[in-house]
Amino acid sequence: QVQLVESGGGLVQAGGSLRLSCAASGRTFSRNAMAWFRQAPGKERELVAGIKWTGVTTYYADSVKGRFTISRDNAKNTVYLQMNSLKPEDTAVYYCAADQSVLSASVPRGDYEYEYWGQGTQVTVSS
Repeated sequence: QVQLVESGGGLVQAGGSLRLSCAASGRTFSRNAMAWFRQAPGKERELVAGIKWTGVTTYYADSVKGRFTISRDNAKNTVYLQMNSLKPEDTAVYYCAADQSVLSASVPRGDYEYEYWGQGTQVTVSS
């Protein structure tokens, strides 16, 4: 059974940092792009950051550029999201997702392109 399990969420004050982890099991995702999405109450799910299977090419939403860093460790089948300078507007449930295709040329932008999803981890940033 394929599983993506997120961890590292929590409550933090504005300006603080959190590191999210997403551990995959059941199969390897070393040839799949991985991404972090988030969904705040009353809002649509949005792509926050993505990383190509090579680990070299990344994508960031404009709202998190310069503050968040996505990385992956294919040997551990794990993807990370380092979040610095957090703002109250970063409050959301964060989801890890794996691209449905292998060896994609770029980071997929649409959530429909991701086949596997984690259960989500809550990030709350207080002002």
